[in-house]
Order: sequence, then structure tokens, then C-alpha cells
Amino acid sequence: MSEEVNNTEATEEAAPVQLSLADLAAVVQIIDVASKRGAFEGPELESVGGVRNRLGAFVDASQPAPEEEEAAAEDGSEVEVEEA
Repeated sequence: MSEEVNNTEATEEAAPVQLSLADLAAVVQIIDVASKRGAFEGPELESVGGVRNRLGAFVDASQPAPEEEEAAAEDGSEVEVEEA
């Protein structure tokens, strides 16, 4: 019985981890809500705020510019926009 293999663990290891811009935007929103509710102590605010700002900047920079969305829509291709 000591050689029994747990198939669940093997399956989880094989599946690639996926993270989308919507996930990152959700993390930014979670940090904002937690901050408003007083979840962080004073000394923690600098590091939490730094992470929040970097994530927010990455999400903003990764979003297509409005001009790009309009140009893609005009040429007939579909535009898929993730809502934050």
C-alpha cells in the first residue's frame, strides 16, 4: 500500500496554471476593499500599496488602447474585452 499513487495530485501537477488580466484586476479590487475595511496595519500599508500599484499599472498597460479596439472593430474582426 505504500506505493499507491494519488491520481489527483498527478493531475493537478500536469495542469498549467492560468492567470488572466481579470484575475489581476480582481486582486487590485480585493486589496482596495480590504484597505477600506481596515484589514492592514500601518506598517503593512507601504508594501501592500506597492504591490497594488504595480498590479494596477500592469493591468492598465496590458489593456488595449481605445483606438486599437475601434480599429479592430472597423476591420471586421471580433474584439474581446475582459471586464475588470
